[in-house]
Amino acid sequence: MALPLMPKATAVWLIDNTSLTFEQIADFCGLHELEVKGIADDEVQIGIVGQDPIANGQLTREEIDRCQADRSFRLKLADPKVQVDMPKRRGGRYTPVSKRGDRPDAIAWILKFHPEITDAQIQKLLGTTKHTINAVRDRTHWNMSNIRPHDPVGLGICTQGELDEAVTKAQRRLGEKEAREARERAERVLSEATGGEKEAVEREPSLPEGWGQ
Repeated sequence: MALPLMPKATAVWLIDNTSLTFEQIADFCGLHELEVKGIADDEVQIGIVGQDPIANGQLTREEIDRCQADRSFRLKLADPKVQVDMPKRRGGRYTPVSKRGDRPDAIAWILKFHPEITDAQIQKLLGTTKHTINAVRDRTHWNMSNIRPHDPVGLGICTQGELDEAVTKAQRRLGEKEAREARERAERVLSEATGGEKEAVEREPSLPEGWGQ
């Protein structure tokens, strides 16, 4: 689930300016309910300046009123007013040295949850090599005992938009492949049926000359 910018500062504002429950605020800001309670009691994160999510377009007053009226409801981020297209990147991704140790975890996550993504896509998305991908897949990586599948977005290796784009392309390609195979199967069946009819005609015995006159 997408989280608001500056979640703790947003939580401070919601605590001070709404009657939302700690649970509702925690769910929206990606925090633990006890952490929100601690912020409200000035026990944790003292001195944080609240950020108005309405002013920055992340929430609407109507959405807050909706959730204040029913505690079972959960806040939903407002749709961004401006869509910013991600610039197309040429070549492989550069991964900072501090993140390179996380790439095997990201590879394991993609192999587990999105097996439709090709190795070439993984290389470009994560800035890794085919050798490393195969080592994680075959469980021959030197650090395999410590590798745990982890979302590459959460690791900061790629953005959610880049991951979504890779998944969409992989699924589209998979759909086209299945459609092509279905067409080939249909053509093969039709060809076999047509060939069978032709063979039957060729084998049909001819009547003797003058027969039936």
